[in-house]
Amino acid sequence: MSDEPVLLDVEDGVATLTLNRPGSRNALTEAMSAAIIDAVDDLEARDDVRCLVVTGQEGTFCAGGDINSMVERLAGEVPLHEAVRNIQQVTSRAIRRIYEFHRPTIAKVDGVAFGAGGNLAIACDCVVASERARISFGFRQVGLAVDSGTSYLLPRIVGENVAKELVYTGELVDADRALELGLFNHVYEEFEAEADAFVESIAEGPSVALETSKRLIEQGLSADLKQAQDDEAAAQAAVFETHDHREGANAFMESRAPEFEGE
Repeated sequence: MSDEPVLLDVEDGVATLTLNRPGSRNALTEAMSAAIIDAVDDLEARDDVRCLVVTGQEGTFCAGGDINSMVERLAGEVPLHEAVRNIQQVTSRAIRRIYEFHRPTIAKVDGVAFGAGGNLAIACDCVVASERARISFGFRQVGLAVDSGTSYLLPRIVGENVAKELVYTGELVDADRALELGLFNHVYEEFEAEADAFVESIAEGPSVALETSKRLIEQGLSADLKQAQDDEAAAQAAVFETHDHREGANAFMESRAPEFEGE
């Protein structure tokens, strides 16, 4: 197995970014966060990527920040405040890079997604999980306040009061409750097969339309209704000219499944 902190594979339009530190439950180090940023930067320039999957090696998604590496760093010559700031900034940039990726993103969560690992999961557009998946924003467990985007990402999914509860208690949320709260979109019994089928259904979609819809939904969160409708009208005029729209319209008229090409 490669000793690279992050593995990247692109096949049939699906880019899979795999956290690759199974001996540390894929906990985030500065090197891993930097590798995530570099990988997503590379993907932005590729025309063959229709969606991005983020997952972890060997039955764990991500156990958060690597406490051991943090302690080693804090014990060095770098001042405490500078070390903490540097660690937090690179982790936050990696999560933000996933959140801002222009095409659909899916987190495949098996095992635990803890702290910054939980934020890495919910930074994706959709989260699919195994029945044994768990998620927590329990920064309190290590005596820390929230970081890496919790205060932005979590309340937008579960609401302010539930977000505060999850942070205050540090609850390790099981798969069924995470599904109920909206932290997970789907929980699968046959995890790999069903999760891959979900990913394939997105990758086979009209890429330009989905990318545009993602942008419009994000803009709509901070717009009024009139602005959102105006933005949609402007975007739709452009998407109307795509090959995939013509294929979708023809397929509808011919009562057949469309074959989108991402153009």
